[in-house]
Amino acid sequence: MINPSYAELAHAFQPEIILADGAVLVLAYDLIFGRRRAPGARLTASLVLGALTLIGALLASVAVGAVGGVYGNQFVLDDLAVGARCGVLVLALLTLGIAAGAKPPRHPAEYVAIILFATTGFTLMAAANHLLVAFAGLELASLSLYILVGFDKDRRDSAEAALKYFLFGGMATAFLLFGFSLIFGVTGELELSRIAAALAHTELSPLLMVALVMVLVAFGFKAAAAPFHLWAPDAYEGAPTPSAALIASASKLAGFTLFLRLLWPGLGGLAGDPAHGFGQAGGWITIVALLSGASLLLGNLAALAQTNLRRLLAYSAIAHTGVMLLGVVVADVVGFGGLYYYLLTYGVATAGAFGVIAVLERQGGCQKITDLAGLYRRSPLLAGCLTVFVLSLAGIPPLAGFFGKFSVFVAALQAGGLASPLGALTLLAIALSAVALYYYLAVLKQALVVAPSENVPATPVRVPVVTALTLLVAAGLIVALGLFPSWVLNPF
Repeated sequence: MINPSYAELAHAFQPEIILADGAVLVLAYDLIFGRRRAPGARLTASLVLGALTLIGALLASVAVGAVGGVYGNQFVLDDLAVGARCGVLVLALLTLGIAAGAKPPRHPAEYVAIILFATTGFTLMAAANHLLVAFAGLELASLSLYILVGFDKDRRDSAEAALKYFLFGGMATAFLLFGFSLIFGVTGELELSRIAAALAHTELSPLLMVALVMVLVAFGFKAAAAPFHLWAPDAYEGAPTPSAALIASASKLAGFTLFLRLLWPGLGGLAGDPAHGFGQAGGWITIVALLSGASLLLGNLAALAQTNLRRLLAYSAIAHTGVMLLGVVVADVVGFGGLYYYLLTYGVATAGAFGVIAVLERQGGCQKITDLAGLYRRSPLLAGCLTVFVLSLAGIPPLAGFFGKFSVFVAALQAGGLASPLGALTLLAIALSAVALYYYLAVLKQALVVAPSENVPATPVRVPVVTALTLLVAAGLIVALGLFPSWVLNPF
């Protein structure tokens, strides 16, 4: 039964209120004071207000803490929700730091405001415990991301990427809504815990199986899991760089948090056996495991053939989605900590890599991998930070990416054993990690070993102070979380 305490609701949702108010404040300030100022001053004011809003929301998230069910259990603020809230706010803050060194958007206030609205959707997704709330948060974030991808009106590929992203996203929304409606039709419930209780006494009917497939297909599109990944390379390549960083980092963290909550415990009764359930008909674990294997294979093998740096990061993101889906399969057995750690550290490393690309693009372009040639001479700072981010994505110890993969792989082996289908999938993921090492080292070879080519200006790269600090903080987080993974793992 819904608790009608609006005071409790306002207390629990202080971060979302701050984010929404901050977005309106950014627009209002620019409308009143910004029109008479230079574009650079408008961008600076918008970024400062946006950063203060995100810091305020982050402090509010910590202050509110894990208070449990809110508003009749329509929302739940547990450790996972608080961790996801703080994580997406930190990643959005990194995105604003990247935007300070990227090509300035034509309408800076609107750009920052939409980033804040997208972050509001992410934090709502993290706390959603109701199908309609989950849908509202997901669509608020998705609509904001469609706009952010197409925000560079001077580039044709930005508009093309936004159109593809919107069309695929719209189709995914239709699948998701259809799946949710079938779940409601079968169970008569919209709240996840009530759905779980209803499914405990329900056989897996064909209608419920269709609902499951619809929901998993929709999340496959949203998470860019193979074979539903087709929008991702174009969106990563055509989007303004800060937008690509937000999609690759905060969007994945919020999306997988919602996915976890929906499957465990919402649809947990239909999961099957994590250790031996691949061969059992009906369990959603079978479908998620197949998506995981397809993402690992396609993402890693396709990344080998890429010469465009952004498309390489897109295909590597698909491969990382495969590992994340493996973490989803075993999350109920070993806990959410390992997967959350992986999502957070992957997001920081990917956002940092896009930050390096943003600075290079603003000062001469950085599309092909060969455009990185001689980076160590042009900017030791960018070369050093890129090395940390790429080695973390490759899973090299003692950086955070290594412990992220290690925690997921160990959890999967503990849950299923080496001789189980889950163990075989884990061994496949480990083998493909070696393949990933090849294309990640190819990127570092260009940045650290190859001399500058005649087509790349040999002039030093000027890194704006804010972006330099952002990259250093991101690289420091990768190193610190690699040395002390318990900072993130222990709360779970």
